[in-house]
Amino acid sequence: MKCPSCSFENTKVVDSRISDVGTSIRRRRECEKCEFRFTTFERAQLHNLMVRKKDGTVEHYNREKLERAILIACGKRPISLEKVREKLLELEEKWGKGKEVDSREIGEGVVDLLRDLDEIAFIRFASVYRQFKDVETFKKELEKI
Repeated sequence: MKCPSCSFENTKVVDSRISDVGTSIRRRRECEKCEFRFTTFERAQLHNLMVRKKDGTVEHYNREKLERAILIACGKRPISLEKVREKLLELEEKWGKGKEVDSREIGEGVVDLLRDLDEIAFIRFASVYRQFKDVETFKKELEKI
């Protein structure tokens, strides 16, 4: 692995730990040239999961992109990162059974996940995902809670 500080090609692993509810490995590395220390994460690839978008295009599933969107919705809420990752892993296991998943299924899965975790995070995500046109549509969604 290349050092992010000096771009030297050789680094050594100083420490390894299981992370994210046992789904990834956190490694502390040190550059053999400048002794800069940094952290990397290793995660298993999910069966080359593909996402079919609304416009019909297909792209690779990007966990970081989805996790980032969920964390934005959960901003300043009492929700732990571990809990979000645990719930996201459950969804990924559900989607991972096939090779292609519809983006609508992903969006609705996240909406359901957030509805169970935190109502405010749910409203934040749903308002962007469902693209409410007006206040009345938003109120109807709130009444469902």
